[in-house]
Amino acid sequence: MELNNKIMLITYADSLGKNLKELHEILDTHYKDAVGGVHILPFFPSSADRGFAPMCYDKVDESFGSFEDVEQLGKEYYLMFDFMVNHISASSEYFQDFLEKKEESPYKDFFIRYHEFWENGEPTEEQVDKIYKRKPRAPYIEAEFKDGTKEKIWCTFCEEQIDLDVTKEKTKAFIRETLVNMCKKGASVIRLDAFAYAVKKQDTSCFFIEPDIWELLYEIEDIVKKEHAEILPEIHEHYTIPMKIAGKGFWIYDFALPVITLHALYNHTGEYLKNWLMMCPKKQFTTLDTHDGIGIVDVKDLLPDEEVDKVKEQMYKQGANVKKIYSSEAYNNLDIYQVNTTYYSALGNNDAAYILARAIQFFAPGIPQVYYVGMLAGSNDIELMERTKNGRDINRHYYTKEEIAKEQSRPVVKKLKELMELRNSHPAFHIDGDILVETEGDHLKITRTYDGNKVVLDANLTTYEYEII
Repeated sequence: MELNNKIMLITYADSLGKNLKELHEILDTHYKDAVGGVHILPFFPSSADRGFAPMCYDKVDESFGSFEDVEQLGKEYYLMFDFMVNHISASSEYFQDFLEKKEESPYKDFFIRYHEFWENGEPTEEQVDKIYKRKPRAPYIEAEFKDGTKEKIWCTFCEEQIDLDVTKEKTKAFIRETLVNMCKKGASVIRLDAFAYAVKKQDTSCFFIEPDIWELLYEIEDIVKKEHAEILPEIHEHYTIPMKIAGKGFWIYDFALPVITLHALYNHTGEYLKNWLMMCPKKQFTTLDTHDGIGIVDVKDLLPDEEVDKVKEQMYKQGANVKKIYSSEAYNNLDIYQVNTTYYSALGNNDAAYILARAIQFFAPGIPQVYYVGMLAGSNDIELMERTKNGRDINRHYYTKEEIAKEQSRPVVKKLKELMELRNSHPAFHIDGDILVETEGDHLKITRTYDGNKVVLDANLTTYEYEII
């Protein structure tokens, strides 16, 4: 099924029900008119990072089901798959074969070897300082080969996520084959995870390196376009980078909206929200919550620095069980630019504030994505997070079928479902429709129009009361 302008659910294969079959059953039972598409977070065999260290792409993790289950889901809902363009699992057959056979391995070109990449086999201190990195040192692991030798191999993220050399023909062939196969298995959209890290060059930040990154993006687009699918590059950075990508006609994420909306609701003013809604592109997927934390880096210069600091502090003060320590090293948080919380808890588990936040999201330009915990207005799962000591697990609750059925009776869940159904059915929300945002004090009015159709959100940012006309 091809991409359409209906709300996309984001979920793990085993979190809205225990597997893909249950997920399908739950959607058909409770969300048939509320959800149009599903982003199934990585469902391939993986060795780390909740699926984001894929060992291969031609199998479904057995505990989730099979490709037949994926394809059945794809007959009713358009699907998004993840392709980790930047890396592959250290436990994959590709890397393991390289460790065993080294120069004789057919996969040796897949990986970035320090002695080949750097002019003198090692980066200088100055070169390391330039790299946009997730570690306090140069990004590598020391690989130990079967013959007893050791070598530094590029590794941006955790040691189970080994970077791929996207410049080599062998890797390009792997990328092409994987993308075509994903499309044939039902992907309408392919999300390019960690895309901006994929191109590396000496004496640069190794992050969104132009023009090379565009060449990679166009190569990938050419592959999937032939299969009638779309691509969505995933980038958390200054808003000007996604805007630049949007300027070339690609879909992007609106990762700025979550914090700007929180700011409006905490501070009872639509000033910054209006500016953003009137300038953001139409061809985007909007978010309030995802499987990661709430990103702060995405709003730099859309909010003044002092307002960014203020909204972060407000999250900790006004949020329910939102604590700084949950976004720290103590809870394995790699990314200091994210706050770990559910969106519902960031708003103090306040039903009215939460529903208004979703109404604002659904009136924004683009296609809304709703994360599964957010769809059930889930509170912070402290128990799960304490068990795993992973801060992001605060927003990764495992819902059973029975729990989901019970949640349907909560007024906030019912109201959200009604809003989702309205967003999917009203013609004024057409992707090419127009938006007008008016604000005065704590009054916010958003008007969406398309082809003679009109729908208006009229809201109070202090009381959180609103009406849709």
